[in-house]
This record gives sequence, structure tokens and C-alpha cells, in this order.
Amino acid sequence: MKSPQPLEDLPNIGKSIASDLRAIGVLTPAQLRESDPLTTYFNLAKSMGKRRDPCVLYTLMAVKHFLVTGEKLAWWKFTEQGKTLLNSNRQPHKTTALLRK
Repeated sequence: MKSPQPLEDLPNIGKSIASDLRAIGVLTPAQLRESDPLTTYFNLAKSMGKRRDPCVLYTLMAVKHFLVTGEKLAWWKFTEQGKTLLNSNRQPHKTTALLRK
């Protein structure tokens, strides 16, 4: 499956989230496919200087799911899985995928 080129072509990604992703160096869907949604979520929070809404994590999880499987699901389908991930005290791992251009 060929990935769409603009971030905004991805399911659940609008202009605002696409702009936030670009601000941290995520410019292509391929970068999101290779990145960890939780790490990207924490990088967004650090970049924006505030805690991001957990819905952003669920959105990133939905996008990752789409990029890996081709299945489009609404971001809220990842709410329970995302809550579990956030509550697991898991520390995000460092990834170079976010820094590739």
C-alpha cells in the first residue's frame, strides 16, 4: 500500500495536528509509520510546552494503525488502549524516526 504524501491526507489528521507534527520534524506519513505514537505524543507535549490532550495520542494510534494495516478507524476506537498505555507508566523510547527529513 502506498502511503499518502501530505499528513492531512491521513485519516483523523487535520491542519492543526499536521502543523504540530511538522513543528517537531514529522513531515511525512512514512515518519509516522516508523515512529511510536506514545513517543510522538510526548514530543508534541514537550514542543508545545504543555500537556497535550490524550485524544491526540488516540489519533496518533489510529494513524499508525492505518499506516500499518490500511484500515481506517476513528480515533476514539483507540481510547481504551491509549488510556492503558498512558496509565502503564511506560516511558517513551527515543526514536530517530521523528528526526528524519
